[in-house]
Amino acid sequence: MSLVSHFEQKEHVLLIRLVGELDHHEAGTLKVDWEHYLNAGGIQHVIVNLEDLTFMDSSGLGVFLGRYKQVKALGGEMVVCAIQKPVKRLFELSGLFKVIQTEATEIDALSRLGVAS
Repeated sequence: MSLVSHFEQKEHVLLIRLVGELDHHEAGTLKVDWEHYLNAGGIQHVIVNLEDLTFMDSSGLGVFLGRYKQVKALGGEMVVCAIQKPVKRLFELSGLFKVIQTEATEIDALSRLGVAS
């Protein structure tokens, strides 16, 4: 299965919904698309909804870490939400939860960043 990425801007927050599998075949495209939105301006924070992401490997972690650094440089915060067990385990093992915040739902993540859903 491939990866489908949905991008939506809500005020100063880029909301990304990932569906499918994020592996080395899909990581490059996601990185380019994500950077396009960050470089377009008007974005300070990022929320990534992982509710429908069924698989992620280390190349996906690289995409997250690189974009996290970009968001921090903008003075923003990155929040992941609705993370599924297999992907959550990868985040835990990598230590990404030490820098990337997590919320149970997209609504909770939007609320955390001061955006009305």
